[in-house]
Amino acid sequence: MKRPFDLLPLLALAGFITASSAAAEPVSLELLIRDHHFIPEELTVPAGVKVKLTITNEDATPEEFESRSLKREKIIPGKRQVVLSIGPLDPGIHEFFGEFHEATAKGRLIVQ
Repeated sequence: MKRPFDLLPLLALAGFITASSAAAEPVSLELLIRDHHFIPEELTVPAGVKVKLTITNEDATPEEFESRSLKREKIIPGKRQVVLSIGPLDPGIHEFFGEFHEATAKGRLIVQ
C-alpha cells in the first residue's frame, strides 16, 4: 500500500504540467490593412510564446503580408481575414511589409 507522501512527486508533476499548458496559450494580435497601410505599424509580444496573428484586409484589393525574418508570406484577399501562427520567437525586431504596396504597407513585430 502506498503511503500518502509517496504521491507528492506525482502531484508536483501534475501541477507543473498544468502550469506549462496554461503558459503555452498563444498571444492573440490583430493587424488591419486599411488604405494600403498596416494598422498598427508596430506590435509588441513577449519572447518565447506563440503568436496568433489575425490580419483583416479592409481594402477592396488584395495585399500580401510578407516577412523574411518570420518566414511568412500570405496573400489576404480584399475584404477578407486570415490567421497566421508564428513562433515562439526569440527577442528581436521582425520587419514585415505588403508586397503589393511596399511604399506604404510596412510594419514590425517587436519581441521582448
